[in-house]
Amino acid sequence: MSRSGRTWLPTALAKLIHRKSDFARLEDKLGYHFNDISVLREALSHRSYVKTVAKPDTPSFERLEFLGDSILGMLVAESLFELYPTYTEGMLTKLKAALVNEMTLSTIAKRLGIGEFIFLSDEESKAGGRERPSITSDCFEAVIAALYLDGGIRAVREFVQREVISRIADVRNDKSIKNYKGELLELTQGEAAGTPKYEVVEESGPDHNKIFTVTVHGFGVQLAVGKGHSKKEAEQEAARKALPAAHKYVQNGHKPAKQEDR
Repeated sequence: MSRSGRTWLPTALAKLIHRKSDFARLEDKLGYHFNDISVLREALSHRSYVKTVAKPDTPSFERLEFLGDSILGMLVAESLFELYPTYTEGMLTKLKAALVNEMTLSTIAKRLGIGEFIFLSDEESKAGGRERPSITSDCFEAVIAALYLDGGIRAVREFVQREVISRIADVRNDKSIKNYKGELLELTQGEAAGTPKYEVVEESGPDHNKIFTVTVHGFGVQLAVGKGHSKKEAEQEAARKALPAAHKYVQNGHKPAKQEDR
């Protein structure tokens, strides 16, 4: 006890109490309070933090992001299936892709203020990691997995309905959220040409500024190459570049474009 009457806490304990207070603020924003706060912490731990700050066995959010991506896709597909009984597969696929793409999810994450709570290395934080769509969208999916593991499907379904499904009108009217992967998928499926195949062919640069190079194949050929700071961003760029070539294949009956068109 100090002479002022205040109890002086060890630095580590003070930081822990402060972090718990931060988590309480985030839980209020999420509309859910965790029974096991460690799963939320994992959902917010970027690999840069794990490698440079945390203990060696501390997990990053990547495994939870993998699970959350699948849970989100299933819940959005379920909702769209029920909301639009007259929509074709292609129409449902396009709308779903617009709701779960990187830009939409990063916009939702920004509104919730998730970037403020992400554990990052100092270098990543200074490089703007808290605002980077590839990080905030992945964290959002990881948080969905954390909600599922802690509260079950009911908790996460309520969250997805409130934060994602409720944005259908906004997404459909927002011209800045252009979903090139959805457009390319709709085009190839409409031509009975299957699903475009994306492949990461190169990763370069430091962890805080990594560049992914992705190829996209369709109609039996490589259509384009895209680059981005995340796999999703690179895939969107590859799809954007692939669309003109794909339209030419459709115009030519799936045959290679004439030499003068290349």
